[in-house]
Amino acid sequence: MNLRQIKYFCKVVEAGSGNAAAKLLCVAPTAISTQMALLEQELGGELFDRSKRPMQLTSLGEFYYPRAKELLLQALRLQEESNRVAVGNGGWLGVGFIRSTLFSVLPSTIRHFREAHPDVHVDLIEKLSEYQVESLLQRRIDIGISRFIGEYERHPDMCYRLIFDDPLLAALPADHPLAKQASFSLQSFQHLPFILYPKDARSPYGQQLHAYLREKGIDPTIHHEAIEIHTAFALVGAGLGGTLVSRSMTYNNRQDVVFLPVDGIEISTSLVAVTRKGQQSKTLDNFIDILMAEGKIAQSSWVE
Repeated sequence: MNLRQIKYFCKVVEAGSGNAAAKLLCVAPTAISTQMALLEQELGGELFDRSKRPMQLTSLGEFYYPRAKELLLQALRLQEESNRVAVGNGGWLGVGFIRSTLFSVLPSTIRHFREAHPDVHVDLIEKLSEYQVESLLQRRIDIGISRFIGEYERHPDMCYRLIFDDPLLAALPADHPLAKQASFSLQSFQHLPFILYPKDARSPYGQQLHAYLREKGIDPTIHHEAIEIHTAFALVGAGLGGTLVSRSMTYNNRQDVVFLPVDGIEISTSLVAVTRKGQQSKTLDNFIDILMAEGKIAQSSWVE
């Protein structure tokens, strides 16, 4: 299976027949039929019901067409972006990020970077921290914005830069009696359902929070596990329990959730920029400079 076969297939579907597609593509009809036969052989089934006039897609064809069309669009975008980089009219920067940074440094960093580098294409790829090193090694991203609790393992081929320390706050339903207090006691989680996140086999984040509570003699009941932070906030807002969240996530957030400082908590999170060691790129360096500056601005806003 190759792009030519996929292109010919999509054109046959859009033109209504092999002959019409051949005219549009300026190729012989036999070229179309040959490539379609090869494609069907590789896929293991017929894409067209040739017994009907006009020719119709089979169930395999119905499945294959939208995915083939998307693949062609991706190939076209890749070619256009590569051409811009090749002729020096632009560049590419892959940024892996965790969803929680949407509440703090990421939007402003991207805005200011694009103002300074309008010709650079910024490819934003949402990935949990545990997946970012793999993407960096594969060169699918140039920088990962990760979050860790306490001490964390460092890959020998990666460089880690602290953006800021991010203390943990309690997130409670706005109508919960404890939400009216000035601060929150960890012991209160013993009687408050705990919402764990993110729900992912490779992420220890939620389990680390839960383990810390158990170390303090608190064993809260986990009523829900959320795949990501937005879902966790929605569950809290619905009155289904509480959780611990980093402070940077609490600004400009939901009105049905209250965030309280936690008395005596001894752990916090760190927002970290991860890059490949030895990587040399002025574009990346400029992005990191802006990211660090935005991190300082975000952290200074916490001081009342």
